[in-house]
Amino acid sequence: MKFIFPFLILLFSQSLAQIKTVHVLVALCDNKNQGIVPVPAKIGNGQDPPNNLYWGCGYGVKTFFKKQNDWKLIKSIPNPETNIYERVVFKHSSTNTYLIADAYDGAFIKKTTSDLMDYTAGLQKKEIDVNGTKLKAGGSADLICYVGHNGLMDFSLEKYPEKSDEQKRDVAIFACASKSYFKAPVKKSGANPLIWTTHLMCPEAYTLVATVNGWIKKDKPEVIRESVAQAYNKYHKCGIKGARNLFSATW
Repeated sequence: MKFIFPFLILLFSQSLAQIKTVHVLVALCDNKNQGIVPVPAKIGNGQDPPNNLYWGCGYGVKTFFKKQNDWKLIKSIPNPETNIYERVVFKHSSTNTYLIADAYDGAFIKKTTSDLMDYTAGLQKKEIDVNGTKLKAGGSADLICYVGHNGLMDFSLEKYPEKSDEQKRDVAIFACASKSYFKAPVKKSGANPLIWTTHLMCPEAYTLVATVNGWIKKDKPEVIRESVAQAYNKYHKCGIKGARNLFSATW
């Protein structure tokens, strides 16, 4: 028996080590408080997550992931932090991967962007208890994603943090022309750009799903880029050449 307990402890520690987390920050679409081309009022209210274009609508993060066979919603947390209306946690069906998504009040897009840059630099490390499982989040997450308007088109942050530790982090930014606006801040943060954009785009969740699923499979960057482009073209009918040019997986 004295050999069994150390073995069980080792298995438990290995299981914890194998957990991967994706943390998604969603700046709710907000006609009133963001510099966007206005969308219909019902889906452009940044204080109404259930009807918001980027959250509760058919292609919003929460709703679209709920439709995916590979993902299961395991927890919803209302108002987990200031300016976050809802946090949802999904578990991947065949791997030990969890996706945490936060719906930020659209009026606080600057705070959302600041949190994004903190997380990519390894700041604001968080631990979230989900039904007894401790999940790394914030600056401790393995993949950090942003969905929403590109706030850096409208404002600058007071500071852009530098990398704070040796953890490897990937980042995906689904916002208009995110590569040109976020390239310098992401490089300073030490994160690796998994996917970002070169032109105007609609940051709905099919591109996020394609990215995360490819990341889980450890696909090469160009394979992920192709999957994202195929997904975007499927829903926008913009032509696969245009869709490919819209996304970049390099510096």
